[in-house]
Amino acid sequence: MPVFDFNDTTDKRNEAECTYTTFRSNEAVATPEKPMLLLDNRKREWKHHSCGIFTNPVKRTSFEFTEEDGTVTADILQIDARFVSLLKWLGENHINVRLSGRNRSDGYAVYKIRETAFGGGTKLSAEDGFLQFMIDRLLASSAPSEELEDEDMEEAGDDMKLTSLQSITDFMTCAGRTMPDNIRLWARRNLAVARSHEVTPEERRHAQRALSIMMNIQWKNNYFESIDLKEARRILDEELYGMERVKQRIIETIIQINRTHTLPAYGLLLAGPAGTGKSQIAYAVARILKFPWTTLDMSSINDPEQLTGSSRIYANAKPGIIMDAFSMAGESNLVFIINELDKAASGKGNGNPADVLLTLLDNLGFTDNYIECTVPTVGVYPIATANDKDQISAPLMSRFAVIDIPDYTSEEKKIIFSKFALPKVLGRMGMKEKECVVSEGALDAIIEKYKDTTGIRDLEQAAEHLAANALYQIEVDHIEGVMFDADMVKNLLG
Repeated sequence: MPVFDFNDTTDKRNEAECTYTTFRSNEAVATPEKPMLLLDNRKREWKHHSCGIFTNPVKRTSFEFTEEDGTVTADILQIDARFVSLLKWLGENHINVRLSGRNRSDGYAVYKIRETAFGGGTKLSAEDGFLQFMIDRLLASSAPSEELEDEDMEEAGDDMKLTSLQSITDFMTCAGRTMPDNIRLWARRNLAVARSHEVTPEERRHAQRALSIMMNIQWKNNYFESIDLKEARRILDEELYGMERVKQRIIETIIQINRTHTLPAYGLLLAGPAGTGKSQIAYAVARILKFPWTTLDMSSINDPEQLTGSSRIYANAKPGIIMDAFSMAGESNLVFIINELDKAASGKGNGNPADVLLTLLDNLGFTDNYIECTVPTVGVYPIATANDKDQISAPLMSRFAVIDIPDYTSEEKKIIFSKFALPKVLGRMGMKEKECVVSEGALDAIIEKYKDTTGIRDLEQAAEHLAANALYQIEVDHIEGVMFDADMVKNLLG
């Protein structure tokens, strides 16, 4: 295979003539101002939509336009470094494409590439929509560093999933150095196993399954865009009544991310009585970060293997919960909501699940026994909840910044019931406010009944009970609405 030297534009025997230089971009969207590539338009200007093929690497690095007066060639002048492998592969396979671009003084700026079905060219991949999938993934990736661009090191918004060996192979070729080095090398080894006839069918199946999981995850960099503080505050106010100190701690964390464009070194541990909204706060933070989220319920995890997966030597081997979470999210930037962290050390299997969590929380990479590859965790943000932080081991505690969640006062519970819990239930049941009215005395009776319980779950259940009873009376007794007093509440709630 000929070797590209991006800095040498002279012809050499048995080598391609490289006409372009590369530039680095981390833009998530290609535009005429920030295109994927630039074509020579000094001899003629090209149409907004132009069709043709990229030339095979043994020729000049150019694009052959299909024009009314025949085939006309234009040299490639510049390429976004992320797309070098993709364009090279398109040329090698003679894929007919349609370019969308704009003529500028420095060349024809291409910002969109689509596959076309005419001209007798080869179909791009075994999977429909592969080209758009590939371009979206490359735009979401980081530009490869300059020292890693040489060909010797380069091995050959979409719901599509890479499952077949052909589509996985195509993806690996086109992604090039935009994949982390260790994952790219791991993928090459597993692809060899998946294609080999010297291993068992079971080994081939496991290798292909592992490849499909890993290639469908977008391995993002550790740079994070700034977060709108006003929007963050709005989300917190929407999800959480009062608790100003808690909200301030969360906003402080957001400001830190905005300043450094990296996640904090420590996750958040929300510690407090049951029912005080700890999980709700965690979900709100995930919304603010605009990350997908997953939950790990430590009370139901009894064996470390549930987290780390099982080795491929077993017939029923499978990835663990953590790797499944990356796969479901489709990206490596992920909020892990770890519920009941205080129960993490109570494993009943062959080890301690808490030890596995330590490897995830250290941001040094996580290895699943089934995948057998260390995956980057710099984009993982852990948010843990606990009722009793004294039950959490010191090593785990040291990985978190602790936010104590206080219980609500009686006055706060009144406001939460009347302004949040009851209106939410009425809205869900399609009821009007006047159809279920709670008097001041009834509200006092509700708060009195649950004065010895923590949190607001009992209040939410009480609101559900009252609304359901009111709806029953409206439908059965044909009345317009129900006004609950203290005695009615006491009789209804027992």
